[in-house]
Amino acid sequence: MVAEKEGAFHESSSSCDYTNGKWVHDKQGPLYNGTSCGTIKEGQNCISHGRPDLGFLQWRWKPTQCSLPRFDPNTFLQLIRNKHIAFVGDSMARNQLESLLCMLASVSPPNLIYKNGEDNKFRRWHFPSHNTNVSVYWSPFLVHGIEKSNNGPNHNKLYLDRVDERWASDLDKIDQVVLSIGHWFLHPAVYFEGNSVLGCHYCPGLNHTEIGFYDVLRKAVKTTLKTIMERSGAKGKGIDVVLTTFSPAHFEGEWDKAGACPKTRPYNEGEMLLQGMNADMRKIEVEEVESAKEKAKRFLGFRLEALDVTKLSLMRPDGHPGPYMHPFPFANGVTERVQNDCVHWCLPGPIDTWNEILLEVMKKWDQGQSRKEE
Repeated sequence: MVAEKEGAFHESSSSCDYTNGKWVHDKQGPLYNGTSCGTIKEGQNCISHGRPDLGFLQWRWKPTQCSLPRFDPNTFLQLIRNKHIAFVGDSMARNQLESLLCMLASVSPPNLIYKNGEDNKFRRWHFPSHNTNVSVYWSPFLVHGIEKSNNGPNHNKLYLDRVDERWASDLDKIDQVVLSIGHWFLHPAVYFEGNSVLGCHYCPGLNHTEIGFYDVLRKAVKTTLKTIMERSGAKGKGIDVVLTTFSPAHFEGEWDKAGACPKTRPYNEGEMLLQGMNADMRKIEVEEVESAKEKAKRFLGFRLEALDVTKLSLMRPDGHPGPYMHPFPFANGVTERVQNDCVHWCLPGPIDTWNEILLEVMKKWDQGQSRKEE
């Protein structure tokens, strides 16, 4: 049933479906620019890296059945006053976090109070104006994993029956968590449950059964949501959970050639269909959220939504850094090979819409809580 409906919310017919819609031209543009906040990862700061076409900033997502208000940073900060919101997952989680920080910083500058790990993969900011903490935790599988390295095996190891404690050990200090995974599951990996090898994905030379990655993604999401529910229930502390669905890449041809994602406008409705791997990854994540919602009814204070951004992101092939992941890549003319990033999103860019929808989720939760208190 869930798979047949492509809505961001599946709770009731009165909920707004933010997934179906179109990108419409908008002259107002974003809340911030490439220099107004100091948190943007270098490779996603497309403006400062010399991207010449800025038309990709002039679009807004218009849902078919309802309106999506512009992001109001003051409202968002008010909703997380005295709370800790954490973004957990891969580089898409970081991408979404940095979008949010830039929009919030337009009204209230945060202080970086913690950083750790290679490339500062674990960081925390404090907004003194609202006594709010916003964190990012690097965890590309959510479950416990050992990432491949130059010195070791050329595959990841995933332990599907236990979560990554690098983030989970802080659950008692987190009020809201935004989860985001997907792309790392496409890499070669060996999968474990308990102490036994379950199988692998693309592991030639190893005597393991090839099982792909779809069921593995499902198990990882299931383990993660179950663990969050049980731990929050055991401590009697409610927690809000948002799972951001899979974000499609837009490579055209080989990934390392010039013009790998050269489009400068969004797709029109029907021009690019949600199908294949993009649809399958999204379907698994939405189904697991729905399944967990049923189980969550016995846990007081546990709220869960899928932030269904797959289709609206699929329609924005123009929103990636492309060759501008590097500063001024064509300053000396067009070279034979130019590396492109057609996975992550320019900041500012289409990913800001994800946080507009996130705010609507939080407003809906807050209104529901207010009605209960009345």
